[in-house]
Amino acid sequence: MKRLTKMAAFAALLTAGFTACSSDDEVNTTTVEGTQEALNQACADWKTARADWEQSEAFLFGAADEYSIDPHTDTWPVAANDLADVLRDAEAMSNIDNFIKTANAGILGYHGIEYVLFRKGEPRKIDQITELEYKYISAVAKDLYNATATLEAAWDSQERNSERHQIAVTYVATHLAIDDDGNQEGALSGLTNYGKAFKNPGTGQWETALDATREIISGCQDIIGEVGDSKIGLPYTGQDASYIESPYAYNSIIDFHDNIVSCRNALYGGVGATTPSQNSLLYFCLNSGNSTLQHQAQNVQNKLETALTKILAMKYPFALNYSDNSCKVAIDALGELDDALGEMDETLKGFADNSTVQTQCQKINENYVDNVVVATYRTLADHAYQLYQSIQKIQTK
Repeated sequence: MKRLTKMAAFAALLTAGFTACSSDDEVNTTTVEGTQEALNQACADWKTARADWEQSEAFLFGAADEYSIDPHTDTWPVAANDLADVLRDAEAMSNIDNFIKTANAGILGYHGIEYVLFRKGEPRKIDQITELEYKYISAVAKDLYNATATLEAAWDSQERNSERHQIAVTYVATHLAIDDDGNQEGALSGLTNYGKAFKNPGTGQWETALDATREIISGCQDIIGEVGDSKIGLPYTGQDASYIESPYAYNSIIDFHDNIVSCRNALYGGVGATTPSQNSLLYFCLNSGNSTLQHQAQNVQNKLETALTKILAMKYPFALNYSDNSCKVAIDALGELDDALGEMDETLKGFADNSTVQTQCQKINENYVDNVVVATYRTLADHAYQLYQSIQKIQTK
């Protein structure tokens, strides 16, 4: 995933507010008229919507990458100084819905909203939220819903929700691609149905059914590597102590765990699956009749469950305990899981000319699209909309 490469020190980010705005006489620092109860509910709904996103990160290939939805909605750490500047920018705030379509990704998405709603793992006090902050997160939450609706529409091979399909068409026509520094760099391509392409090899970027099935493994390995090497590893090793995800909500460990749950869902063939379903990749490997593949699949399953356990055993909150040895234990477990998946993938690659395997892969892929990817994205969009509605209810006037 794309993350900002130039950040302020983590300690400054963690304690920062929008106090800089209050020193500028031309900036409106009036606080929002609302209730703490409504703000608390928005925080709870942020965590729900956040979990859905993190459980989608094993399949960031396709629409999330092609349309820059991943960096647009999930760049971190927050560029706090840039965000404070936006709240001083009368032109940007007067046209905020359009502004955020082309703004630097470091002030948008889940973490832009998190930065306003949370401090030190708790909801902020309602009398600390300014009207400008509220106006900003309302627009960002609406944009977040449109992005998640686009993901659902781009993967739903049956195109069952015409409203979200139209949102997707509009989204790719009005948003821009994002470079590695979070900046916009050009128009997006037209809407593609990745669900149809994944189910029908040879019609898109996957030439065979096995190619698509192996993409499931690749997607898992991408997020496993990111969690172990970057999300946990960069702070733990001291390479970058500012590289901490969800630091204001103290949600980091939950984020890491949900990332690996996304791998379990992908490999087990269903959202919330605790054992491999019949049309899942792991079930096929476990019951393939090939002793090498069976052994490798069992190893993957064991390493997967171990990694989940070790992440939950990390010392909370990660934002304050990122150098604890429990982090190293989790990193090692993730490395072993990555290695196990690599071995299984290498064996699967050898079946490229096996028509029986290709036929079974077709079933795996169809199940994966419908019961993992689309099911996740549909819930993601539903909960993103719920978050947007909750934010709308914070203001009572």
